[in-house]
Amino acid sequence: MAEVEGKGGQVFVTVGTTLFDALVKEASSPPCRQALADLGYTSLIIQRGKGSFIPVESDGQDGGLKVLSFGFAPNLSEYIASSALVISHAGSGSIFETLRAQRPLVVVVNDLLMDNHQCELAEELAARKHLVYANSPATLIQTLKGMELPSLVPYTPSTPLAVVNALDKFLGFVDS
Repeated sequence: MAEVEGKGGQVFVTVGTTLFDALVKEASSPPCRQALADLGYTSLIIQRGKGSFIPVESDGQDGGLKVLSFGFAPNLSEYIASSALVISHAGSGSIFETLRAQRPLVVVVNDLLMDNHQCELAEELAARKHLVYANSPATLIQTLKGMELPSLVPYTPSTPLAVVNALDKFLGFVDS
């Protein structure tokens, strides 16, 4: 994975098409912006989805981060590719798009969702060291301060055959 920590650069926050104001609020809060600035980042772009919370924007002239936000865009791949760090909700589409782009990723789970299956995916990928995992927006700042991006392992997409083989084994179709 590209070494980008502390080099200055853009942080991109995405909530996809969901409503996740808690993440938008936390990521744009003064303490989070300060934590990102302390890590060497210079700008924060927030894709806020369906949410009603609109972050206070800044041109960065006060010595802090430059902050911009928008609701939706037809394609987020350019934002992801140009970012030194991506902070994302735990949707599988956003996670895998970022991992395929080989960008450092912090996944924040929406702890208010019932039957939250997204945390299982985030936990598994964090255990494999493909991403950094925050179990709620309330832990985002602590997670940012403790993350070790150089230890992340690049994600390598597997072939469909690997999935087929895993299913065959699970269903008992593979000889041992």
